[in-house]
Amino acid sequence: MAQVSSIEWTEATWNPVTGCTKISPGCRHCYAERMAKRLKAMGQPRYRNGFRLTLQPDALEVPLRWKRPRMIFVNSMSDLFHKSVPLEFIRQCFDVMASAAQHTFQVLTKRPKRAADLADCLPWPSNVWMGTSVETADYIFRIDQLRRIPAAIRFLSLEPLLGLIEPLALEGINWVIVGGESGPGARRMDPKWVLEIRDACLQQNVPFFFKQWGGLNKKKSGRLLDGTTWDEMPMGGEVLHGERSVA
Repeated sequence: MAQVSSIEWTEATWNPVTGCTKISPGCRHCYAERMAKRLKAMGQPRYRNGFRLTLQPDALEVPLRWKRPRMIFVNSMSDLFHKSVPLEFIRQCFDVMASAAQHTFQVLTKRPKRAADLADCLPWPSNVWMGTSVETADYIFRIDQLRRIPAAIRFLSLEPLLGLIEPLALEGINWVIVGGESGPGARRMDPKWVLEIRDACLQQNVPFFFKQWGGLNKKKSGRLLDGTTWDEMPMGGEVLHGERSVA
């Protein structure tokens, strides 16, 4: 339940939970759902339930066995704060993250309200980053919910970006990722939406990471924005700018 990741802003994935349910427009063409159905068809036992939410308790201690420090995306195939994940299981996940202090864990949820409501019941070591997904201005309320969480790093994944988010106030936010939708049925991302967000990050001194333009062939579409690859990240628990390269 852990593997090297091709996702540009992380190094590995860890999935103590698999499966989810759709709650907003960004979920329409969920890559995790497509992958779960494919793995079920291949006979992968962990995906015997397809995309139905399933706890994977035997995967809990996997990060403890990794000695080399790495960036780990938590539940790339689910949402740790889904209503069907018991608080005790969430606690167990956080206990593992606290114990595996050599790693940095990136927890991303579309349910930041539940995360905020449970925050006082959980440890928040500095190696646990907490993020939420926002696809249009209709879901900007998730950012306010994220601000209630006492994580060392709070980040936004504006992917798939499906509309203009303006103005984007980033107080209390330490990192912003933007990406277009990819795969079958991918919806178009307007470059103006991306530039608005990039400029807001520059004005508010927040690291900006441009993941992809997306589309049916995301590799062909590439990652350049204004001729530049934007790979900025918060580092070492402080908000520092990472790499920015010009093609």
